[in-house]
Amino acid sequence: MNTFSLIISSPDGDIFKGDAAFLSLRGTEGDLAIMAGHTPFLTSVVPGKCKIIFPDDSERLAQLEGGLLTVSKESVTLLSSGFKWED
Repeated sequence: MNTFSLIISSPDGDIFKGDAAFLSLRGTEGDLAIMAGHTPFLTSVVPGKCKIIFPDDSERLAQLEGGLLTVSKESVTLLSSGFKWED
């Protein structure tokens, strides 16, 4: 499974730094699904659910308050004004 480096940060600091296989969330233009090798882009994200699938096929859900998503060739950065993992 191909992976990418994922960084999730909020005003309180880094929430997650590590590898991911898949990221889904909602951008201002609609739903987004990010996988390794995705075309680079930058977009605003809106409040809602965020899903991350890790290299071991485990997954976690979170609630985010919106922010900015940056996708480059090898890494993805999500800057959010608020991010809370669901149990």
